[in-house]
Amino acid sequence: MTKEYRGWRWSAHIILGLFALACILPFVLLFTSSVTDSKVIVTEGYTFFPSSFSFAAYDYLWQNSKMIFNAYGITILTTVVGTTASLLMTSMLAYPLSRKDMPGGMVLAFIVFFTLLFNGGLVPTYMVYTQLFDIKNTLLAQIVPWLLMNGFNVLLMRAFFMNSVPKPVLESASIDGAGEFTIYYKIVLQLSLPIMATIGLFQALAYWNDWNNGLVFVTDSALFNLQNVLNRIMSDIEFLSSNASMGSGSIIAQLPSETFRMAIAVIGILPILIAYPFFQKFFVKGLTIGAVKG
Repeated sequence: MTKEYRGWRWSAHIILGLFALACILPFVLLFTSSVTDSKVIVTEGYTFFPSSFSFAAYDYLWQNSKMIFNAYGITILTTVVGTTASLLMTSMLAYPLSRKDMPGGMVLAFIVFFTLLFNGGLVPTYMVYTQLFDIKNTLLAQIVPWLLMNGFNVLLMRAFFMNSVPKPVLESASIDGAGEFTIYYKIVLQLSLPIMATIGLFQALAYWNDWNNGLVFVTDSALFNLQNVLNRIMSDIEFLSSNASMGSGSIIAQLPSETFRMAIAVIGILPILIAYPFFQKFFVKGLTIGAVKG
């Protein structure tokens, strides 16, 4: 190993290390702030080394643990079901659109692209889903609107099918007597794990972080997802803090209004941070499976 090569290698390690720190330090500050005394944050600001610690924010969350655990269950269920259904529907639409011999394929592709430019608006969408499909206050209200199908994901997967799935393999399978569904299920999907994992991650994050559907289509608190519950608790604390005359001053003074925002963020992102390393192997494995060996 030459001296010049070692120099470049060390430089690359230092640069990547700095980028890694830039990604990690905000999460460290987030957690540190969530266990800092609210009075310290007011006087000293947000810091990595607070002079006083307090778990009041997490204690307040624990007092609402039954509602939060129920919200976790709703969020996990909608994320798993919604992501699975979204991948299935997206791939089943993208695959025929990627076939140049499909009649009317360009027209259908334009219709999908058109949905990226315009939408019906909130009021017509609300009326369709609540009056026509009658999904208000159901789990489908957390899964279907705005999340189940995404035109961008369809076009992204279509481009992958067109450019990364070898046409000779599809032609060989067709000559051997395989039907379209067999080709789609046993060949196309097996070679498309990278794009499936990527879009699956996008959809899972969208479902996990979604609060808009719960806000618009759900009024039953038993069906609130995690984001809606945490947002509701945060709104209650802000309301009590800004209207101190309506309650006991000592109780309101103890509300962890400053640190609670950080605790909410920790509770919301912690499962994703824990789960992501387990999904990373699918990206590496998908790149290997999808490679065309010559």
